[in-house]
Amino acid sequence: MTIGVPFDSVGRAGGTETAPSTLRDLGLPQALGARDEGDVAVRIRGEERDPHTGLVASADVLESTTLIRRAVAAAIEAGERPFLLGGCCAELPGALAGARDALGAPLGLAHLDGHLDLYDGVTSTTGEAADMPISVVLGLGPAAWVEAAGGPAAVPERTALVGFRDRAESIADGMRRPEDIPHPPLLYGAAELRAQGLAAAATELAERLGAGQFWLHLDVDVLDEAVFPATDYLQPDGLGWEELMALLGPLAAADGLVGASLACYNPDKDPGLEYGRRLVTALG
Repeated sequence: MTIGVPFDSVGRAGGTETAPSTLRDLGLPQALGARDEGDVAVRIRGEERDPHTGLVASADVLESTTLIRRAVAAAIEAGERPFLLGGCCAELPGALAGARDALGAPLGLAHLDGHLDLYDGVTSTTGEAADMPISVVLGLGPAAWVEAAGGPAAVPERTALVGFRDRAESIADGMRRPEDIPHPPLLYGAAELRAQGLAAAATELAERLGAGQFWLHLDVDVLDEAVFPATDYLQPDGLGWEELMALLGPLAAADGLVGASLACYNPDKDPGLEYGRRLVTALG
């Protein structure tokens, strides 16, 4: 089933927040062969940064996490495999928490994203929740957000960070180094993927994660800025469409996949919806 998560952690309406409705109009649920369950009633509004959590629109982020968590848990308990139509990456902690609640234990994660997303409420330069989802799912903070998610939802050594290209910038900002986390996550940066070979890396990932239950998250900024400009945080040296499909194929086919989420498509930056259509075709 598909579940819409129409929010954006910048705290304003429009842009990425409209992605779920646009993707429905472009036929993504049908392309996936999925029943559409409509949207979770979430919103993130405000540009003030909370002094305790470090989050912009903190109360809305925490409430939205609770609602997403309930929706995903209910779907999995009903025998469904949910696909979240985001929205931004702030959906991920609620999604993983719901899956953990339904399955009874933290699970693995394949996180395909141009960013490491390991900031927290102190190190994030923006305070946007989308900077922090990996920190939250691993239980590293912000503390109130981890609490709203019911504690850690992913196993660090079964969390694969795939396709990132922001290591130098984020470490310079003060973000924690992934290697410094106890039981560090699996690291597959874009350059390392190409050095290993996309097909070989995809097979290895599917074998390492698919042996147990895991979640698949796709942020469209894992694609190169020239390939997919309809997103807010553009970077060069990203994946091409064929490279992305080489990664997604084995992961989507793995027996352990329990759900997936899509994030950070911005229809406002896609006036003819060319890139939205390409995304629907690729995912279908």
